[in-house]
Amino acid sequence: MKWHVFPEGSMCSIRRAMMLWLLPMFLLVGVTSAALSYWTYGRMVNGFMDEQMQQLAYSLPAHQVTQLPQQTPERIHKWGAFVVQVFAPDGSAAGSSLSGFGLPVQPVAGFHDVLHDDRRWRAYMFPAADGRKVQVVQSSSFRSRLAAERAFTAIAPVLVLLPMAMLALWLVGRAMARALQDIGRQAAQQDEHNLTGLSLEHVPSEIVPLVVSFNALLARLRDAFATQRRFVQDAAHELRTPVAAIGLQLENLRCDVDCGETGERFAQLEAGVRRAQRVVDQMLRLSRQEAAGADGPAIVDLQAQLRESISTLIALADQRNIDLGLAEDAHTAPLTLRCAPSDLRSLLDNLIENALRYTPEGGVVDVRVLQEQGRLALEVVDTGPGIPPELLPRVFDRFFRVPGNGSGGSGLGLAIAQAAARRCGLAITLRNREDRSGLIARVEAVSVSA
Repeated sequence: MKWHVFPEGSMCSIRRAMMLWLLPMFLLVGVTSAALSYWTYGRMVNGFMDEQMQQLAYSLPAHQVTQLPQQTPERIHKWGAFVVQVFAPDGSAAGSSLSGFGLPVQPVAGFHDVLHDDRRWRAYMFPAADGRKVQVVQSSSFRSRLAAERAFTAIAPVLVLLPMAMLALWLVGRAMARALQDIGRQAAQQDEHNLTGLSLEHVPSEIVPLVVSFNALLARLRDAFATQRRFVQDAAHELRTPVAAIGLQLENLRCDVDCGETGERFAQLEAGVRRAQRVVDQMLRLSRQEAAGADGPAIVDLQAQLRESISTLIALADQRNIDLGLAEDAHTAPLTLRCAPSDLRSLLDNLIENALRYTPEGGVVDVRVLQEQGRLALEVVDTGPGIPPELLPRVFDRFFRVPGNGSGGSGLGLAIAQAAARRCGLAITLRNREDRSGLIARVEAVSVSA
């Protein structure tokens, strides 16, 4: 099983991983430092106090002290005062600095840890030259408390620095996460029309190789898209001239073709040539839209652009005897969009033209401008055959045509319209009419969560 620094689930985060690994380490360092300080100061205190006890025991017989100064239990237990006991050569108590303190003399000279009256004591017994024995005793709990106090004084700065270090660690992890999020936002803004390299400013050195690799990938994508556009443009331009020439030759031959079976085949040939011309024209239009040098966004009057598109396509509607109309409220304030004018023109032209070509002769195509709950929407409603529900998700694919429609379309109109809509911040949805046969193409602004 492969081991990972970042765990799975909600803990898969740089900040959480840093805290998960470094917080226990900080705590371990703090506990180890406290234990080491306590042990070190304990040895220091015991060594110092043992030396004091030893010196006191040596000095009493030399000065022939007969009257010992009395101590109180508070001074003994709170301040660590020594209890001095003097024993006669026969082992009987000859004096004590704490009345009622009955710790017996230790049988062996030197230091001893003893338990007396449920308290632990440190005792040192020194046999004098005259046969007497001097025993100096000190509270072990005082020594432990003194060592703990000194250890806490030494470890206090570490205890203060620990939360500050953890806070600094959290803030640094947060700053790193924000830097990565900024890189992610820059990457998310890239599309086929904007493949600029990501900035390396303020990027951590550990992340620089990743950003450099991503920029290299973007450069390869730019080259691939440019190659694709050049291919489509070159192919469309190269095909346009011979297809136009074939169309002219067909026009010249029309007068020489007799009616009957030959005329029917000639009509089929003309339809095929017109379809080829339409495919070439739409390929050119698509390549121009995908070019990086498209015009920038501007404030566009939607109603004016609708009337212009309808005026352009009214000839096609008259040719097919289709009632093409615009349904709008005359009292509605001007409706504007911020987008590239060419994109909006391409969107409206393709939707309306698509409806005209798929609507049988004598049908109706209505363009509706709607305002629902303060949001702008546009609908192109036709009386054509509609689209089978299972094919609705595929009609935006390039060169896809609904089988059996017989319209002679190229399969590029809706793909071009969808690409233009996305650049305008709009979305296209298609649904079949419920009142009769026909299709409703709805265009509305893409909803953005706050």
